[in-house]
Amino acid sequence: MRIRLIFLIIFCFVLLNACQAMPVPDNKIQQKQSSASESNSTSDSTTTGNDNSASDSSSTVKSKATSDSNRSGSTNEAKTPPDNTDAEKNNQSTSPVDPSSLSNTLMAWWFMRTEDHSQPSAQEEIDLSKYDAWYVKPDLKGDTGKTDITDPQKNAGKSEVNDSLKNIDKPIFLTFDCGYENGFTPKILEVLKKHKAPAAFFVCRHFIEDQPDLIKQMKEDGHIVGNHTANHICMPKASEREIRKEIADNAAFMKETTGYEMDPFFRPPKGEYSERTLQITKDMGYTTVFWSLAYVDYDVDKQPGAQYVIDHFNKYIHPGAIPLIHNISRSNAEALDAVLTNLEQAGYSFHSLEELRGLHD
Repeated sequence: MRIRLIFLIIFCFVLLNACQAMPVPDNKIQQKQSSASESNSTSDSTTTGNDNSASDSSSTVKSKATSDSNRSGSTNEAKTPPDNTDAEKNNQSTSPVDPSSLSNTLMAWWFMRTEDHSQPSAQEEIDLSKYDAWYVKPDLKGDTGKTDITDPQKNAGKSEVNDSLKNIDKPIFLTFDCGYENGFTPKILEVLKKHKAPAAFFVCRHFIEDQPDLIKQMKEDGHIVGNHTANHICMPKASEREIRKEIADNAAFMKETTGYEMDPFFRPPKGEYSERTLQITKDMGYTTVFWSLAYVDYDVDKQPGAQYVIDHFNKYIHPGAIPLIHNISRSNAEALDAVLTNLEQAGYSFHSLEELRGLHD
């Protein structure tokens, strides 16, 4: 009896120790794994993001970096590289406005010509200034036109015209679209230098690749070289990631090929755009540039002739104009000197697109 009692006591003691050494139950392990999984999922989402949630993801990353910087006392955490050197940033939106929430209805740029040298009307569906997008320079001082550029001497005999001319801002912003080189761009650059006229050249990757020396000359002469996408894509038909890649790759290729940074001005290929695409380009730091004067000059087999170009400018020019001129046109190259001379005689002056950047901020 005593022996059995001793064995019973020993058994109870062993059993008690065994219970204290038991592992954590399965449900506790599952809870810890679930918590770790949620943490990793949040981290991955913040780092990679996607076209629709990139804005939130970027905000999270920025907050985390700021918090870490505050804790460590470092001043280097908040430094951000330029757009064209940060591939991840170029594929994410950091705007408080989600571009995917805006209309993506494809629109083609249009305007209504006037013959009294006043600024033309254009599409009214979208407030372009919200997106740092322009087709004229607005808010000019004084009367906006109604002078006869075809005969400056005739204007001189009219006191009311003379009075208005004294108070008119009459800037012109010359812009050229460069899909490829057709042998006329050197002549265009020569004429611009003669008239001390700054201009903007919107280029695609092919032009940069084929004519790096012309790009360098443009920059050395003080002109703007803007973005026309790498492959002349239709903007509204592309995803946000595709749009950002087209623009960022074009800018990076210019830097790599010529050593010059691409200027932060953008012209949508074929004038095709939507509210969504305007927001994306604004988020990337670009000013979008449409136009208020244009004509069919891009068909190299059906050129309008130099006199047509001269007459068109005489008839439709206006203060704050942004003409669209194609560099591949023989007619443009032959007419440009006379066009600029006529404009100077009529009191117009040539300005850089830099004047439009952030105009309504």
